[in-house]
Amino acid sequence: MAESPFTDAQWIRIRELMRAHPRRYGLPERVYGSALIGSFNIRKLGARESRDENTWEWLASVCRQFDLLAIQEVQDELSGLRYLHELMGGDFGMLVSDKTGAFPGEPGLGERLAFIYSRRVVRRTEIATDISIDRSKVLKTLQSHNDEIHAAIAGYLEKLDAASGGGSKPRLKLPTFLSFIRAPFCASFEITGFPGTEPYQLMAINAHLYFGEFMADRRQEFEALTGWIKARVNEDDKAYYPNFILAGDLNLDFDNPETDRGRIERAIKDFNGETPDDVNVNFPFLDPHPGLGEPFHTNARLNQTFDQIGLFARDPRLPDHAGHDRMGSDPRGPDYGVFNFVELFRKALDAPPVLSMSSDEKRRFFSRFEHKVSDHMPLWLRLPLPLEGESVG
Repeated sequence: MAESPFTDAQWIRIRELMRAHPRRYGLPERVYGSALIGSFNIRKLGARESRDENTWEWLASVCRQFDLLAIQEVQDELSGLRYLHELMGGDFGMLVSDKTGAFPGEPGLGERLAFIYSRRVVRRTEIATDISIDRSKVLKTLQSHNDEIHAAIAGYLEKLDAASGGGSKPRLKLPTFLSFIRAPFCASFEITGFPGTEPYQLMAINAHLYFGEFMADRRQEFEALTGWIKARVNEDDKAYYPNFILAGDLNLDFDNPETDRGRIERAIKDFNGETPDDVNVNFPFLDPHPGLGEPFHTNARLNQTFDQIGLFARDPRLPDHAGHDRMGSDPRGPDYGVFNFVELFRKALDAPPVLSMSSDEKRRFFSRFEHKVSDHMPLWLRLPLPLEGESVG
C-alpha cells in the first residue's frame, strides 16, 4: 500500500475539522429537498495500492456527499475506482467509460471517465455513449482548412526529421479542431423530486479536455464540445432529453485572469444568443458567488478555474444566469461552490496561509497531497428537487 500523505493523527484532525465546520471549507451538506451534482478530477485514480487506506476512506467520505458525481482521470486499472465505490456504500451506482485518448497497446494520454450516483435520488436511464466528431464532419473540416492543415503537417514533419538524430519529439499545432484528445462521456439520468412531480431529465456530459502546450488547442476542444451540445440541444424533438449538463475538467485557460476570464465569460454568455429562446445556458462558476464576492478557483494551487459545471437547459425549473444573484439564498438551492480541501489541510497542519508561504514552503505543502489526494478540488451545484405544481414548460 502506498505511503500516506498525512500521519494518522493528522487524518483524525482533518476529519474532525471537516465534520465540525463543513461550510467553512465549502463542503456541501445534505439538505432535504435538494440534489447535489459534482465534478472531481481525482489525480490518476488507478490501482487501489496507489493510495493508503486513510486517503481512500477520506475520498469516499467526500464523494458520498454527491447525488451525481462526474469523476475524471480514472486510469485503465479500475481497482481503485471500484474500491472507492465500495467504500461509498450500497446506495450508489456507478457507470464508467472505456479508456479513451490512446489506441490500445500504444502510448498516449489514455483515461476513463466515470459517473457515481445515488440510487435514492438519481435514476440512470438508457443512454451511455462517448461524444465524437463523425467522419463526414472531419472530412468537411479537412476540405475547408486544407492549406493551413497541409502547412502545419509539413512543418511538423520537418521538425520531426530534424529530431530523428536525437532530442525531444516536436508537438503538432493544428490550425483547427479535428477530434478530441479524450472523447467526452455522456449518459442520461433522471433526478426525482417529491411524489407526483416530474423529474429533472438530464444528459450528463463528463469531460477532461486537452491541456497541452498550446492555448489554441484548449480553446478548439472547448468550442467543439460546446458547439456539439448547442447543436444537439437545438434538436428539441430529436435529443433524448432536452437538458444537458456539462461537468468536468475543461482546462479553460485563465493564465491571465485579468483578461482571460472576461474573454471566456463573454464567449459563453453569447451561447444564449446561439440557442432557441427557451434554452438557457448557465455556467455559474464564471461569475463571483453572491455570498463570496469573487469567482471560485478549482485547482489545488488556487489560481485557476479549470473545472466547470454548465447547464444547457430547456427546463425552466433549472437555474439560469438571470437568477445568479439569488444563488445560495435558499438552503434547498440553487447554489454552487467548491470544497476547498487545501484550506482544510492547511488548517489541520497548522500551516501558514498559502499566500504567505515561501516558494519552498509551498513546494513542501502541496507535495503532501497533490499526487496522493488530488491537484483539483471538487466543485458542486445544488438543485432544489422538483415540487408539486412546478411545470417543465
